[in-house]
Formats: sequence, C-alpha cells, structure tokens
Amino acid sequence: MRKFQNTVLLSLICMILISVYTLLEYGHQYLMKNFFESEFFQSEYQNFTDQLGPLVLNPLDADEAKSNIKVSDKEIEEYRNYNGTLSEQITNINEQYQDKIDEAKDSKVTSVKNALIKDRDKKIQDITKNFEDDDYVRDKIIKIKEKKIDRYVSDLENRKQDFLKQYDYFTYKLKEVSTGDTFSVGNLKNTAIYIKKYDGQKKILKTETISTEDSIDDENWNAAESDSPDISYDITNTAQRNFHQYLGEIHVDKNAFLNSSSYQEYKNFKFRQIVLGIIWVLGLLSIIVLFWIKPFHVEKNGNHFLLRTIRRWPIDVRALCLFITGNVIIIEISGLLSRFINIPLFGGSLSNLIEFVLGTIIFYLLVWFVVMQLLLIIEDMNTEEKRLKAYRSSFTLHVIDDLKNLFLSMSIGLQAIALLIIVFLSGVGIVGAMTAFDLMPLYLILFFTIALPAMIVFLRRVSYLNKIMKQTEEMVEGRLNSEIKVRGKSAFGKHASHLNRLREGVRTSITEQAKSERLKTELITNVSHDLRTPLTSIITYTDLLKNPELTEDERNSYIAILDKKSQRLKTLIEDLFEVSKMASGNLELQKEKVNLNQLLQQALGELEEDMEKADMTFRVHITDEPLMAYVDGQKWWRVLDNLIINALKYTMEGTRVYISLDRVEQNAQFVIKNITKYELGNQNVEELYERFKRADTSRHTEGSGLGLAITQSIVDLHHGSMEITVDGDLFKVVVNVPLVS
Repeated sequence: MRKFQNTVLLSLICMILISVYTLLEYGHQYLMKNFFESEFFQSEYQNFTDQLGPLVLNPLDADEAKSNIKVSDKEIEEYRNYNGTLSEQITNINEQYQDKIDEAKDSKVTSVKNALIKDRDKKIQDITKNFEDDDYVRDKIIKIKEKKIDRYVSDLENRKQDFLKQYDYFTYKLKEVSTGDTFSVGNLKNTAIYIKKYDGQKKILKTETISTEDSIDDENWNAAESDSPDISYDITNTAQRNFHQYLGEIHVDKNAFLNSSSYQEYKNFKFRQIVLGIIWVLGLLSIIVLFWIKPFHVEKNGNHFLLRTIRRWPIDVRALCLFITGNVIIIEISGLLSRFINIPLFGGSLSNLIEFVLGTIIFYLLVWFVVMQLLLIIEDMNTEEKRLKAYRSSFTLHVIDDLKNLFLSMSIGLQAIALLIIVFLSGVGIVGAMTAFDLMPLYLILFFTIALPAMIVFLRRVSYLNKIMKQTEEMVEGRLNSEIKVRGKSAFGKHASHLNRLREGVRTSITEQAKSERLKTELITNVSHDLRTPLTSIITYTDLLKNPELTEDERNSYIAILDKKSQRLKTLIEDLFEVSKMASGNLELQKEKVNLNQLLQQALGELEEDMEKADMTFRVHITDEPLMAYVDGQKWWRVLDNLIINALKYTMEGTRVYISLDRVEQNAQFVIKNITKYELGNQNVEELYERFKRADTSRHTEGSGLGLAITQSIVDLHHGSMEITVDGDLFKVVVNVPLVS
C-alpha cells in the first residue's frame, strides 16, 4: 500500500512539474490567447505591412530616383584610383596587350595587330581622360548607378509577385492621408476572421518607399561592367525614401486563409492550446490531491542501493548531483513536451510513440531520483548537529583544507603548482605543434629548456623522497644507527634534517627510558630499605615494651627510641609525598614579596645549635643590600634548610663551610661550598639531583637522599636555577632566583 501511495505521489509531482514548466514556457503564448495574437501570426502580419509599402502601395519611381543621383568628389577620386595611379594603369594595359601584339607580329597578321593596338590605345585614352576630366568620370558613375536602379526596380517586380501569392489571404482598403489616393485588394465584405483597423487616432499604417532591409550595395548590384569599379550607391539616400501614412482596414479573408499555408500553423496552435490546457488542469488537480495524501515514507525508499551509495557522498557533492539531475529533468521535460505538442507536425508514427513512452519513463525515474535525494538531504540536515557534521565532511571543505596543507610548506606548494602548469602547457604545446608544424622548433626549444629540466628535478626529488621514506621505515623498526643524508636546503632536505633530529631524540629517549628503569629499581630498593630500618626498630622496641619485668628507666629509654624512629619514619614519608607532588606539578605555591637576607638569617638562626656542635667552621657572607624576591617563603626556607643540613651531614670534620648571598645582575645568588666527607670521585653530577642519591653509599648516615631532589624542584617552580659543581673533594652549590624591584 505504501509503495502504491509513493508511486501516486511521484506521478502527481511529475504532473505538477510538467504543468509549471509549460506554464512558464508557453503560458504567454497560449494562455487566454487566440491564434491571431500569437507570435507567429503577429510576425507574419508585421512582415506583410513592412513589404506592402515598398512593393505595392508606394514603390520606387525609377525616373525620379535617377534624377536624384548625385556623385561626390570622393567617388570620382575612388573611381580614378581604383586600379592604381595613372602610370600604373597605363603600364598594366601595355603589359596586357604586349604579348598579344608581339604574337600578331610574329604571325604577320596585320589586321589583328592593328585591332589590338587600337583597342589598347582606346583604353589608355579612356584612362587618361579619367584623370583629366571630372565630368567624364561623373557620367560614367551615373550610368553605373542608373543600371543598379534598373536592376533593383526589376527585382522589386519579381518580389511583388511572390509577395501577393504568399499573402493572398489578406484583403485591404487603404487611403493615403496626404494625397487621398485609395488602394484596395479583395472584397472586404467577405467573411473575415481577423480585422485590423487604422482609424486615424493612434492607429495609422506607416510605410516606406524603400524597405530598410533593401540595399543597392548587395552582391546582385555589382558594377555593370567587369572592368569598372564597384560603385557604392545607397538608394535609401535618394529623395524617394519617404514615409507614407494610410487609413483604412486590413482583413484576413476566412476562405482564403483556410487554403493558405498558414492554416496548418493555425491548426497546430489550436491543438497545442487544447493539450496545454489539459496539462494545466491536471496540474491544478494534482496540487489539490497532493494535499490529501500523506507525505513520502523515506525510510523504506532510502534503503535503495543507489540512494545508500549517494548518501555516503559529501553533502555538497549530493547537492551538485541534485542540481545536475534537476537540469536534466528540465531538458527531458522540454524534449518530452516538444514531441507531444508537435504531434500534428511530425505525425503519430510508431517511432514517435516509442520515443514518447521511453521519454516518459526516463522522466518519471529522474523525478523519483530527485525527490528521494531532496528528502534524504532534508533528513540529513534537520538538526544543528547533523548540519555541523555535514559541513565538516563536505568535499569543498576537504579541498580547501588540502589547498591549505599544500601551502603549509610554501616551496612545495609553489613547486607543485609550477610543475602542474608546465605539464599542462607541455600537453597543449605538443597538440599545437602537431597542428601547426611550423611551431615544432619553438616547442622543442621550450621542452628542452623548461619541461625536461623540470621533469628531471621532479624525478630526483621523488627519488630522494623514496629514500627518506625507506629510512623512516628503518627508524620505525628500531634501526637508529643510519643517518639520513641531507641534500641542499629544499623542503625535503629540511625534512631529512628534522628526521635526523627526531632519530637523535628517540635515541636519547631510549637512553632516558633505560635510566628511568634503573632509577625505578633503585627507588624500590631505597624506599624499602629506608622504610624498613625505622619500622624494624619500632617493631623490635614495641616487642621489648611488652616485657612486664622492664624497669622504669629501661621503659622510658625504649619509648624515647620509638619516638625518634617514628619521627624519622614520618619525615621520610612526608618527603616522599612532597617529591611526588613536585614531580606531578600539583604543588601550590603561595608567592609573596620576601626579603631573602632575613630568610637566610632565620634559617641560620634555627640551625645555629647544630652548627656549633659540628666539628667545622662556618663562614657566612650576606650582602647589606636588601634582596627582594617573589617567592613562597616557606618553600624557599626549605631550600636553604636542606642545603645547610646537607653541608652539616656531609662536610669533613675540621674544615670550613662557606655560605654567601649576593646580588648578581638581576638575580639573588646563594652559594654554599664545603669539603665532602665522602669521596665523590668521578661521579656524574647530574646523579646528585636524583631521588635517594646520597654521598654515603653505605647509608650509615641518616637521611632520605631526597634533599637535593626536593631543593631542585622548588627552585624550578620559582623559575630559578640550581647548579652543583664537584672539583675533587670540593662540593659547591649555586642557586639563582630572579629579584623584583
């Protein structure tokens, strides 16, 4: 039922389309009009009235036209010099006759020779007189123009007979306004099917003596003599060209019209009018019926394999396909209607009937295809999300993106465009050279100087690109030892250089990854060791406290040891959390303007007791100039505290520790130097920044090995710098942080 309903809907749409097209195309000719208002008849009537004056009512008077002939000085000069100057024309005449005269002399035919000489001399005399006497030339030109007028008048008589025969169904009675002369043809009392009245108000028949389409300078009116020049003569310039006005009536005699050639066109007009009227009525009924039928069910029809294929196309390609199909429908409607409404003209043969049926089927299928496309496009564009998706997947957008990508590297884009132009022009050039063989040398020169070098450069670049791609595959497979050779400064050369840098980056990354794995192993070992030591002590002394026979002094001693180990464990865990926060970037700083001089003095003050107990001498230098920096005071104090404690733990007894704070350009520079207790040797300085790295590799001293790692992270978060220098047993740390005004 649904399929039948859709078929009916398509049929109605086809009928509506045909009706609309015919209304736009033929409505102005056939709607509410009769044959005598049609373009064909009006054109015929106009042609009749245009020729009626020059051929019948007021034809050209040859005698009067001849009396009005005028010859200008320019025409005389043109006539004289038509075949060249006087000397040139005389020389030409002599050359024409000389061979004939010599031949007559050799033949000893005196009469022929004398006749030729006489004829030659006569022509030379005539040419000489042309250059001496203006009246002589003027008379010649007048005779030529008179012959042209005679030929024109003779041709008018022949045309008049054809005119009267062609338009024998027109009858008229007309009166010339100025002279009162009356002209009539036929009987106006006969039955007329068309009447045109000229009653003297705004309706006056105006005719000319000479039609604007007539010209004496036609190829039929060439010079009367073959050896005379073609004299330009426009008969419309004579006094005979004037307008005549007529009053009266022009009829189309019914009986005569029924026997004329125009009657067939009249029948064709009536047939088309009836057919188009039926089409328009059916179209109106189709519109009414269309409102009573439910719309198309796209779901089922949309599953057609052709529509499924098209639905996968980008939306702009589908719109273009819709536009093209719509234009094909218009062409098909035009051909279909042309065959249908012109049946009286071509007849109702079997071949015409087959063409009409096939055309109808094709038209129906095209309409089905367009309707389904349109409905699918509407369905795929009915929400903002679908419209956005269609826009992003459009072919036009992809082309624009590809063009943008083409010029991401300007040199490659320009070279690609230049190469395409050269290839195109080479193809055009070879076709042109084959057509016009004279251009072949030029084409070969351009080919060997431009096209061939461009192709060679292109092949070399493609070869280099293939080599780069091959070595890139080797990089992907892990073979990083082979370096790509960089050729020149082209885009491919730059790409090769970038790939080499990437290769070095990958190698570094692999090294860093191996290092990271090693550090991960050390981290597990160190964390387990540093956590296990205090945890073991806590477990051991907890078990000892369970002994009821302990004295009070022993119990207090064990509790003190438990407290110390618990604090040690707490500090280690806090350091681990802090390092983890810094590594992940989750540490928040509370920055403010801080006096670094006072902060260092505060740190030294809090560690003063430990510094006095230590078997070492501290030399402290703090500049008198206040050094203000935008830092987190608590975290920066931690930096100072870690570095000073590090010196307390790892400085050799009996040596000096130097601490200084000075201004260096726009930075505050904190320096601490000491002689290490433990030999560092050739140890990589970078390893000292690592977590759990300690100078005491035997791990007899207390500490987590996180101090320098935490310090480095805090300095980095303040956009400062920290540098460690080891020279033998000399250990030096320099910390810089930007100052604020």
